[in-house]
Amino acid sequence: MPSVLVVEDDPSIRQSLIEVLSEHGYAVRSAADGFGALREVTQTPVDAVVLDLGLPDLDGGDALRMIRGISSVPVLVATARDDESEIIKILNAGADDYLVKPFSGGQLVARLSAVLRRTSHVPPTGAAAGAPVATAAEPLRATVVGELAVDPGARTAYLAGRELRLTRREFDLLAFLAHHSGQVVSKRRLLSEVWREPYVDDQTVDVHLSSLRRKLGERAAAPRYLLTVRGVGIKLVAPR
Repeated sequence: MPSVLVVEDDPSIRQSLIEVLSEHGYAVRSAADGFGALREVTQTPVDAVVLDLGLPDLDGGDALRMIRGISSVPVLVATARDDESEIIKILNAGADDYLVKPFSGGQLVARLSAVLRRTSHVPPTGAAAGAPVATAAEPLRATVVGELAVDPGARTAYLAGRELRLTRREFDLLAFLAHHSGQVVSKRRLLSEVWREPYVDDQTVDVHLSSLRRKLGERAAAPRYLLTVRGVGIKLVAPR
């Protein structure tokens, strides 16, 4: 049974789309905003995404670019925006098709089926819901924490839709902390697994953490994502 993520902020429209797709044999999940969509895409693979552009937290175009940064899942944009230049921009940004509201359930199902046939998308198998898992033969996977999206494969990081300009080491540090989000990681472990150099001291970690905080728009005295657990280490969390 193909799985579809419906991203639509209007509850009545979202429910209608869910019902239509469910009736045609799709397993449907939904999200009401852009960051909810990113979390869904990174945590549990789907075969396709139906994406509205008028989202409350992110412009749908930005959400599309962020999804493209972390996944090759087919995306069918379904929106009221019918300007030709907008359609061209969204298709160039990575959408697989574009459907203008209002449209019938039959048209939606036909377009979605066509997208899946063209892309021959096969979802990854063996991925459990929740935090990404890495092995020695498998790189860290994309992770979303709050409004922060980190993709080690593409080496990109976005905060609230804005790409962060990070040095190589800053990115490696952020990606490692994001992969272990919610866990306290000691500086010794960071030196061992991120730096992989025997003669580096704790101050090196402190300098990079300080720079990373600035780029995340926070300070050690007023942290949002990077919380220091005194005497233990650092952990990356979603802001409350």
